[in-house]
Amino acid sequence: MDTLTRMRAFIDVVEAEGFSAAARKIGRSKALLSKYVRELEDELGALLLNRTTRQFSLTEAGHTYYRRASEIIREVDSLSDAVRESSGDVRGRIKLSAPRTFADAPIGQSLIDFARQYPDIVLDIQLDDRFVDLVEEGFDLAIRISRLENSSLIARRLAPFSVRLCAAPELVAKYGLPARPQDLSRIPCIIDTNGRWLSNWPFKGDNGDPISVAVSGPLEVNSPMTARAAAVAGLGFSVLPDFIAAPDIESGRLVTALDDRILSGGGIFAVYPHRRYLPAKVRVLVDYLAQWFKSGEGSAAA
Repeated sequence: MDTLTRMRAFIDVVEAEGFSAAARKIGRSKALLSKYVRELEDELGALLLNRTTRQFSLTEAGHTYYRRASEIIREVDSLSDAVRESSGDVRGRIKLSAPRTFADAPIGQSLIDFARQYPDIVLDIQLDDRFVDLVEEGFDLAIRISRLENSSLIARRLAPFSVRLCAAPELVAKYGLPARPQDLSRIPCIIDTNGRWLSNWPFKGDNGDPISVAVSGPLEVNSPMTARAAAVAGLGFSVLPDFIAAPDIESGRLVTALDDRILSGGGIFAVYPHRRYLPAKVRVLVDYLAQWFKSGEGSAAA
Protein backbone atom coordinates (compact mmCIF):
# COMPACT_ATOMS: atom_id res chain seq x y z
CA MET A 1 0.00 0.00 0.00
CA ASP A 2 1.52 3.36 -1.00
CA THR A 3 2.09 6.26 1.38
CA LEU A 4 -0.29 8.61 -0.46
CA THR A 5 -3.20 6.24 0.09
CA ARG A 6 -2.42 6.00 3.80
CA MET A 7 -1.99 9.77 3.93
CA ARG A 8 -5.41 10.32 2.32
CA ALA A 9 -7.00 7.90 4.79
CA PHE A 10 -5.48 9.80 7.72
CA ILE A 11 -6.71 13.14 6.35
CA ASP A 12 -10.21 11.72 5.77
CA VAL A 13 -10.37 10.48 9.37
CA VAL A 14 -9.18 13.81 10.81
CA GLU A 15 -11.58 15.91 8.72
CA ALA A 16 -14.54 13.64 9.52
CA GLU A 17 -13.53 13.64 13.21
CA GLY A 18 -13.59 9.88 13.49
CA PHE A 19 -13.17 6.56 11.71
CA SER A 20 -16.88 5.72 11.50
CA ALA A 21 -17.83 9.11 10.07
CA ALA A 22 -14.95 8.96 7.57
CA ALA A 23 -15.94 5.45 6.48
CA ARG A 24 -19.52 6.57 5.83
CA LYS A 25 -18.35 9.64 3.94
CA ILE A 26 -15.92 7.99 1.54
CA GLY A 27 -17.56 4.56 1.29
CA ARG A 28 -14.81 2.45 2.83
CA SER A 29 -14.88 0.24 5.88
CA LYS A 30 -13.89 1.53 9.30
CA ALA A 31 -11.52 -1.43 9.67
CA LEU A 32 -9.71 -0.56 6.42
CA LEU A 33 -9.25 3.08 7.41
CA SER A 34 -7.98 2.02 10.83
CA LYS A 35 -5.50 -0.33 9.12
CA TYR A 36 -4.21 2.43 6.83
CA VAL A 37 -3.71 4.88 9.71
CA ARG A 38 -2.01 2.26 11.85
CA GLU A 39 0.34 1.40 8.96
CA LEU A 40 1.09 5.09 8.50
CA GLU A 41 1.96 5.45 12.18
CA ASP A 42 4.19 2.36 11.97
CA GLU A 43 5.91 3.80 8.90
CA LEU A 44 6.51 7.12 10.66
CA GLY A 45 7.34 5.63 14.04
CA ALA A 46 5.02 8.13 15.71
CA LEU A 47 1.52 8.16 17.16
CA LEU A 48 -0.70 10.55 15.16
CA LEU A 49 -4.08 9.97 16.84
CA ASN A 50 -5.21 9.52 20.41
CA ARG A 51 -8.19 7.23 20.17
CA THR A 52 -10.44 5.63 22.75
CA THR A 53 -14.02 4.38 22.53
CA ARG A 54 -15.28 7.87 23.46
CA GLN A 55 -12.58 10.34 22.44
CA PHE A 56 -10.64 11.23 19.32
CA SER A 57 -7.85 13.80 19.13
CA LEU A 58 -4.66 14.58 17.28
CA THR A 59 -1.30 14.25 18.96
CA GLU A 60 1.23 17.07 18.53
CA ALA A 61 2.90 15.00 15.80
CA GLY A 62 -0.54 14.40 14.29
CA HIS A 63 -1.24 18.14 14.05
CA THR A 64 2.06 18.72 12.28
CA TYR A 65 1.61 15.77 9.94
CA TYR A 66 -1.98 16.69 9.09
CA ARG A 67 -1.05 20.25 8.14
CA ARG A 68 1.87 19.22 5.91
CA ALA A 69 0.13 16.14 4.48
CA SER A 70 -2.88 18.27 3.50
CA GLU A 71 -0.58 20.62 1.60
CA ILE A 72 1.10 17.70 -0.19
CA ILE A 73 -2.20 16.07 -1.16
CA ARG A 74 -3.53 19.39 -2.48
CA GLU A 75 -0.39 19.83 -4.60
CA VAL A 76 -0.68 16.28 -5.95
CA ASP A 77 -4.37 16.78 -6.75
CA SER A 78 -3.64 20.16 -8.33
CA LEU A 79 -1.03 18.60 -10.60
CA SER A 80 -3.50 15.88 -11.58
CA ASP A 81 -6.12 18.53 -12.25
CA ALA A 82 -3.73 20.45 -14.49
CA VAL A 83 -3.11 17.34 -16.58
CA ARG A 84 -6.83 16.55 -16.76
CA GLU A 85 -7.61 20.14 -17.71
CA SER A 86 -5.26 19.91 -20.68
CA SER A 87 -7.41 17.05 -21.96
CA GLY A 88 -10.68 18.85 -21.15
CA ASP A 89 -11.49 16.53 -18.24
CA VAL A 90 -12.29 18.49 -15.04
CA ARG A 91 -13.46 16.39 -12.11
CA GLY A 92 -12.89 15.77 -8.43
CA ARG A 93 -14.06 17.09 -5.05
CA ILE A 94 -14.06 20.70 -3.86
CA LYS A 95 -14.19 21.31 -0.13
CA LEU A 96 -15.98 24.64 0.18
CA SER A 97 -16.73 26.77 3.23
CA ALA A 98 -19.64 29.20 3.01
CA PRO A 99 -21.72 31.15 5.53
CA ARG A 100 -25.26 29.94 6.15
CA THR A 101 -26.44 33.38 5.07
CA PHE A 102 -25.11 32.72 1.57
CA ALA A 103 -26.46 29.20 1.20
CA ASP A 104 -29.89 29.90 2.70
CA ALA A 105 -30.48 33.05 0.64
CA PRO A 106 -31.56 32.92 -3.02
CA ILE A 107 -27.96 33.47 -4.17
CA GLY A 108 -27.17 30.01 -2.81
CA GLN A 109 -28.76 28.85 -6.06
CA SER A 110 -25.40 29.60 -7.69
CA LEU A 111 -23.89 26.49 -6.08
CA ILE A 112 -26.82 24.32 -7.13
CA ASP A 113 -26.54 25.60 -10.70
CA PHE A 114 -22.83 24.81 -10.72
CA ALA A 115 -23.41 21.26 -9.45
CA ARG A 116 -25.95 20.75 -12.20
CA GLN A 117 -23.59 21.97 -14.90
CA TYR A 118 -20.51 20.08 -13.63
CA PRO A 119 -21.73 16.64 -12.49
CA ASP A 120 -18.18 15.25 -12.34
CA ILE A 121 -17.20 17.74 -9.63
CA VAL A 122 -18.43 16.95 -6.12
CA LEU A 123 -19.13 20.03 -4.00
CA ASP A 124 -18.45 19.28 -0.33
CA ILE A 125 -20.14 22.37 1.14
CA GLN A 126 -19.67 23.03 4.84
CA LEU A 127 -21.79 25.88 6.17
CA ASP A 128 -20.17 27.84 8.99
CA ASP A 129 -20.51 31.50 9.88
CA ARG A 130 -17.00 31.71 11.33
CA PHE A 131 -13.96 32.44 9.16
CA VAL A 132 -12.38 29.00 8.83
CA ASP A 133 -8.63 28.53 8.45
CA LEU A 134 -8.50 27.24 4.89
CA VAL A 135 -5.02 25.76 5.08
CA GLU A 136 -5.26 24.33 8.59
CA GLU A 137 -8.71 22.80 7.97
CA GLY A 138 -8.09 21.61 4.42
CA PHE A 139 -10.55 23.77 2.48
CA ASP A 140 -10.05 24.43 -1.22
CA LEU A 141 -12.18 27.57 -1.27
CA ALA A 142 -14.35 29.80 0.90
CA ILE A 143 -17.14 32.26 0.20
CA ARG A 144 -16.89 35.32 2.44
CA ILE A 145 -19.35 38.18 2.74
CA SER A 146 -17.62 41.15 4.33
CA ARG A 147 -15.20 43.97 3.95
CA LEU A 148 -12.13 41.88 3.24
CA GLU A 149 -9.31 42.42 5.69
CA ASN A 150 -5.64 42.16 4.74
CA SER A 151 -4.97 38.48 4.31
CA SER A 152 -2.49 35.93 3.05
CA LEU A 153 -5.31 34.47 0.96
CA ILE A 154 -6.07 35.20 -2.67
CA ALA A 155 -9.49 36.85 -3.05
CA ARG A 156 -11.69 37.39 -6.08
CA ARG A 157 -14.65 39.73 -5.76
CA LEU A 158 -17.80 38.05 -7.06
CA ALA A 159 -20.33 40.78 -6.34
CA PRO A 160 -20.84 43.94 -4.30
CA PHE A 161 -22.48 43.62 -0.92
CA SER A 162 -24.20 46.07 1.37
CA VAL A 163 -26.64 46.04 4.26
CA ARG A 164 -29.94 47.86 4.72
CA LEU A 165 -31.51 49.24 7.86
CA CYS A 166 -35.11 48.05 7.69
CA ALA A 167 -38.35 48.02 9.65
CA ALA A 168 -42.01 47.21 9.06
CA PRO A 169 -44.30 50.14 8.11
CA GLU A 170 -46.34 49.72 11.31
CA LEU A 171 -43.20 50.07 13.46
CA VAL A 172 -42.21 53.20 11.53
CA ALA A 173 -45.71 54.59 12.07
CA LYS A 174 -45.28 54.08 15.81
CA TYR A 175 -41.70 55.32 16.30
CA GLY A 176 -40.99 57.31 13.16
CA LEU A 177 -37.91 57.01 10.93
CA PRO A 178 -34.61 57.75 12.67
CA ALA A 179 -33.12 61.04 11.49
CA ARG A 180 -29.63 60.14 12.73
CA PRO A 181 -28.01 56.79 13.62
CA GLN A 182 -27.97 57.81 17.30
CA ASP A 183 -31.80 57.78 17.30
CA LEU A 184 -31.69 53.98 17.10
CA SER A 185 -30.58 53.80 20.72
CA ARG A 186 -34.15 54.81 21.67
CA ILE A 187 -35.96 52.51 19.21
CA PRO A 188 -36.45 48.70 19.44
CA CYS A 189 -33.87 46.86 17.32
CA ILE A 190 -33.37 43.23 16.31
CA ILE A 191 -29.80 42.05 16.78
CA ASP A 192 -28.30 39.43 14.48
CA THR A 193 -25.62 37.85 16.68
CA ASN A 194 -24.06 36.24 13.61
CA GLY A 195 -22.97 39.69 12.50
CA ARG A 196 -19.58 41.07 13.46
CA TRP A 197 -21.12 44.14 15.13
CA LEU A 198 -23.53 42.46 17.57
CA SER A 199 -25.31 45.30 19.40
CA ASN A 200 -22.92 48.05 18.26
CA TRP A 201 -24.01 49.02 14.77
CA PRO A 202 -21.61 50.96 12.50
CA PHE A 203 -22.73 54.00 10.51
CA LYS A 204 -21.35 57.16 8.97
CA GLY A 205 -21.43 60.00 11.49
CA ASP A 206 -22.49 63.56 10.82
CA ASN A 207 -19.02 64.40 9.46
CA GLY A 208 -18.73 61.18 7.42
CA ASP A 209 -16.44 59.37 9.84
CA PRO A 210 -17.42 55.89 11.07
CA ILE A 211 -19.34 55.77 14.34
CA SER A 212 -20.82 52.97 16.44
CA VAL A 213 -24.32 53.09 17.92
CA ALA A 214 -25.31 50.83 20.81
CA VAL A 215 -28.75 49.30 20.21
CA SER A 216 -31.07 46.95 22.07
CA GLY A 217 -34.41 45.31 21.56
CA PRO A 218 -36.70 42.34 22.16
CA LEU A 219 -34.87 39.77 20.04
CA GLU A 220 -31.28 38.60 19.56
CA VAL A 221 -30.78 35.73 17.12
CA ASN A 222 -27.90 34.19 15.19
CA SER A 223 -29.75 34.12 11.88
CA PRO A 224 -30.33 36.97 9.43
CA MET A 225 -33.31 35.07 8.02
CA THR A 226 -35.00 35.06 11.43
CA ALA A 227 -34.00 38.69 11.97
CA ARG A 228 -35.73 39.49 8.66
CA ALA A 229 -38.89 37.67 9.74
CA ALA A 230 -38.86 39.53 13.06
CA ALA A 231 -38.49 42.86 11.27
CA VAL A 232 -41.41 42.03 8.98
CA ALA A 233 -43.44 41.17 12.09
CA GLY A 234 -42.81 44.67 13.44
CA LEU A 235 -40.53 43.76 16.36
CA GLY A 236 -37.89 46.36 15.56
CA PHE A 237 -35.38 47.82 13.14
CA SER A 238 -32.86 45.35 11.76
CA VAL A 239 -29.64 45.58 9.75
CA LEU A 240 -30.00 42.98 6.99
CA PRO A 241 -27.90 41.85 4.01
CA ASP A 242 -29.27 43.50 0.89
CA PHE A 243 -29.89 40.19 -0.88
CA ILE A 244 -32.06 39.02 2.04
CA ALA A 245 -34.00 42.26 2.52
CA ALA A 246 -34.62 43.07 -1.16
CA PRO A 247 -37.82 41.02 -1.74
CA ASP A 248 -39.53 42.52 1.33
CA ILE A 249 -38.43 46.05 0.45
CA GLU A 250 -39.81 45.66 -3.07
CA SER A 251 -43.12 44.30 -1.76
CA GLY A 252 -43.47 47.04 0.85
CA ARG A 253 -43.29 44.68 3.83
CA LEU A 254 -40.15 46.53 4.90
CA VAL A 255 -39.06 50.14 4.50
CA THR A 256 -35.48 51.39 4.70
CA ALA A 257 -33.93 54.17 6.75
CA LEU A 258 -30.61 56.03 6.91
CA ASP A 259 -29.56 54.80 3.47
CA ASP A 260 -26.99 57.61 3.21
CA ARG A 261 -25.43 56.61 6.55
CA ILE A 262 -24.72 52.97 5.67
CA LEU A 263 -21.01 52.14 5.36
CA SER A 264 -20.04 50.84 1.94
CA GLY A 265 -17.17 48.79 0.57
CA GLY A 266 -18.30 45.24 1.31
CA GLY A 267 -18.39 42.41 -1.15
CA ILE A 268 -19.00 38.73 -1.76
CA PHE A 269 -15.58 37.14 -2.26
CA ALA A 270 -14.21 33.76 -3.27
CA VAL A 271 -10.98 33.23 -1.30
CA TYR A 272 -8.42 30.48 -1.59
CA PRO A 273 -4.87 29.79 -0.38
CA HIS A 274 -1.74 30.71 -2.32
CA ARG A 275 -0.63 27.67 -4.29
CA ARG A 276 1.86 26.85 -6.97
CA TYR A 277 -0.93 25.23 -8.96
CA LEU A 278 -4.52 26.40 -8.55
CA PRO A 279 -6.60 23.26 -9.10
CA ALA A 280 -8.55 23.42 -12.34
CA LYS A 281 -11.74 22.41 -10.56
CA VAL A 282 -11.40 25.37 -8.16
CA ARG A 283 -10.68 27.80 -10.99
CA VAL A 284 -13.73 26.49 -12.87
CA LEU A 285 -15.95 27.08 -9.81
CA VAL A 286 -14.60 30.59 -9.15
CA ASP A 287 -15.01 31.55 -12.82
CA TYR A 288 -18.53 30.13 -12.83
CA LEU A 289 -19.57 32.06 -9.72
CA ALA A 290 -18.09 35.30 -11.08
CA GLN A 291 -20.02 34.87 -14.32
CA TRP A 292 -23.20 33.86 -12.47
CA PHE A 293 -23.23 37.13 -10.56
CA LYS A 294 -22.04 39.21 -13.52
CA SER A 295 -24.82 37.89 -15.72
CA GLY A 296 -27.39 39.27 -13.30
CA GLU A 297 -28.57 35.92 -11.98
CA GLY A 298 -27.50 36.98 -8.50
CA SER A 299 -29.70 40.08 -8.57
CA ALA A 300 -32.50 38.10 -10.19
CA ALA A 301 -32.30 35.50 -7.41
CA ALA A 302 -32.54 38.22 -4.78
